[in-house]
Amino acid sequence: MSGGDKKAELTALQAALAAEHAAVYGYGVVGGRVDDRRRTEAKAAYDAHRARRDALAREVRDLGGRPVAASAAYALPFTVRGPADAVRLAARLEEGVAGVYADLVRSSTGARRASAAAALREAAVRAVGWSGRSVAFPGLAERAGEGTGTGTGAAGPADTSGAAPSGSASAGR
Repeated sequence: MSGGDKKAELTALQAALAAEHAAVYGYGVVGGRVDDRRRTEAKAAYDAHRARRDALAREVRDLGGRPVAASAAYALPFTVRGPADAVRLAARLEEGVAGVYADLVRSSTGARRASAAAALREAAVRAVGWSGRSVAFPGLAERAGEGTGTGTGAAGPADTSGAAPSGSASAGR
C-alpha cells in the first residue's frame, strides 16, 4: 500500500470511528426515549456500534494513527421528545454511519474492505428496520448532495451521522 493509499485509508477509518462515537452517543438518547417494545432493538444497535467503535480504534492504532476521541456531547439533528422521534433519530444515525462505511469500503482493501462492507450492510439493515424504507445503494444516497463523497465535509465526520459535536451535555434534549 502506497503512502497516499495508507493516508486515505487512515482518514476513512478515523471518519468511521468518529461516526461510531456519534452513533453510540445517539443511541444513548434513543434508548432513553424509545418505547419498551423497541428498547431491545436499540440496545442491540448500541452494543453493535460500541463493538465497531472499539474495533476501529484498534485498526487506527494498527496503522500508526491516534484514534480520534469522542466529543463530550453531540448536538442532535432535531429534538427527541418521544418514541417517534427516537425511532427517526435511530434511522438517521444508521443512514449516516452507512455513508461513512461506504467511504471506508472505497478506501480500503482486503479484510478491512470486507469488514467495512459488512458494517455498511448492518447499518443499512438497521436503518430499514427503524425507518421502514430502503434505498437502492445504501451509503451512497447519503452522499448525493455532498460533492466529494468523502464523508468529511466542513462540519467534520460526526456531521455525517446526523449529530455534530456540542459543548453541552444537554444539547438537543
